[in-house]
Amino acid sequence: MSDFFDSDIVREGLEEINELQMEIYGSTMQFPSMSREMKLDHVEKLTLLVEKQKIMWTRLSLSDDPEAKRTLEYLRQSISMLGFSPTTDVNSFFESVNKTIQSLRINID
Repeated sequence: MSDFFDSDIVREGLEEINELQMEIYGSTMQFPSMSREMKLDHVEKLTLLVEKQKIMWTRLSLSDDPEAKRTLEYLRQSISMLGFSPTTDVNSFFESVNKTIQSLRINID
């Protein structure tokens, strides 16, 4: 493993992201039938997940570690597979995701 991924802070952050993703993805199909409170909780978890992903992106961006750079490139490719231009600024991507989450939150009420 690389120095970047050997960091306790990075490993804990990735573990939290993974746990949130599993929890969110595991309940996404039930979203339409959830109670209002459960939907709001789901949206809050989405918001937290995006915040943690943005923090991890920033950490990756600031690292000179070769493995971190490879991961960053992989994530850039993943963003374009979601339909965004390969030249999309990552902050724009996160803004777009946050707008979608806010729209989801508004439509719950």
